[in-house]
Order: sequence, then C-alpha cells, then structure tokens
Amino acid sequence: MTHTGITKFTHAAEQAQAWVNEIADDLGWNESRAYLLLRSVLHALRDWLEPEEMADLSAQLPLLVRGIYFEGWKGLEPPTPDRSKQAFVERVAADFANKPPEDPESAIAAVFRLLDRHLSAGEIVQVRGSMRMQLRHLWPAH
Repeated sequence: MTHTGITKFTHAAEQAQAWVNEIADDLGWNESRAYLLLRSVLHALRDWLEPEEMADLSAQLPLLVRGIYFEGWKGLEPPTPDRSKQAFVERVAADFANKPPEDPESAIAAVFRLLDRHLSAGEIVQVRGSMRMQLRHLWPAH
C-alpha cells in the first residue's frame, strides 16, 4: 500500500473516532457506549429509510462510518414495516442489552445532531422528510 493509501485510512479512522468522541462528549458517556449508540442509530435509520434515501445518506458518511452503517445489512429488503417512533426507540434501546440509555430519545437525538453537524443541509432535509412525522420529532429541526 502506498503512503497515500495509509494516510487516507488513518484519516478515515480519525474521522470515525471524532464522531464517537463527539457523541461521548455530548452525552457524558464513555467511547464504547457512544460507539454502540452511533452504530445502533445508524442501523435503525438505514432500515427505516427507503432504499434510494438510504443510499443517498450513505454517500455522505465518512468511509469507516459508512462501513458501520452497512454492517449486517441484508440488502434489497424493504424498509422495516413498523417505522414508528416507538419502534425506532425500542430498536435502539434493545441494542444496549441490560443497560439501555436512561433517556433513549435524547440519546438518539444526540446522533441526529451529530449528523446535522457533519452532513449537508440538503441531505438532512431529505432524510427528515422521508421519515414519518413521529420519528421526525426526534431529529432537531433547523
């Protein structure tokens, strides 16, 4: 591998770590718990979106974060049938096994705020617009 390739890989790892650190700082959590939240919210979001919007969102994610987003994806399956806010919150909380967040809605909103800071405003508008109204309320509006 060339030095340039290694530099790009290092930068991708630094970006992913920075995202985890931002969530950890925002919520006062440790990095492991913040990573689990980021992963869980990205997976739930991926499975709630229509395929076209899911792909558009992925294109804006940093390289390693995009890998997290697609981890375990089964492809070509339709979005989750019950795309309600409650189902989304329960899905995220379930990933925490015995220690779910005390306030899962606030934790989810922290990830959405992170996406607001790092993705284009146009993409955020499209993603929010494709969500059901209940779930949209978890995403801070501009």
